[in-house]
Amino acid sequence: MPLPPAAVPRTLKHTRHVTFEGYLREDSLWDIEAHLFDVKPVDVMLSNGVRRAGEPIHVMWIRVTIDRHMNIVDAVAFTDAMPYVGACDKITPDYAKIKGLNLFKGFRKAVTGLFGDVKGCTHINELLMQMPSAAVQAFASIKRANKESEHKPFQLDRCHALATNSDTVKLHYAKWYRKDADAAPAAPPAWVPRS
Repeated sequence: MPLPPAAVPRTLKHTRHVTFEGYLREDSLWDIEAHLFDVKPVDVMLSNGVRRAGEPIHVMWIRVTIDRHMNIVDAVAFTDAMPYVGACDKITPDYAKIKGLNLFKGFRKAVTGLFGDVKGCTHINELLMQMPSAAVQAFASIKRANKESEHKPFQLDRCHALATNSDTVKLHYAKWYRKDADAAPAAPPAWVPRS
């Protein structure tokens, strides 16, 4: 267990599972699928009635299809379980509006503009905000090893552990280590696999 034991006794009241899966398609496009699942271990009174223990409160999906440049060529959302049937699920077709966006160029701002506040579903929006990172992880499964790359590895200068002036970079990415330089701005994803 990565966290220390709780300091006082406690009772589980809610569980949320969020998963992302990345698929390389036979047409060289990528599907990144996100799934959110909320459930409570006890009966809970919602404004529209009782939700029994173990019966999901939210089950939501979104699939984003992207090309190797992170351009969204298709998107589909679906809601299986929700508090307000006929209302929560009514918005899911609107998520096709993200077609044409790029996961790395203003994506989160665009999602907020399209679906912020009452224009979208809070939970599907939360999934979308993690899509760029999930796509990077999917693409990383087939990219060349960092030592072979002529391009600066994408992950450098995107977190404190991988600042180009860090000991981590000095040890694992010596080619890109910069002793006295401030961390350089992150480069665009030059390592994206070529088709």
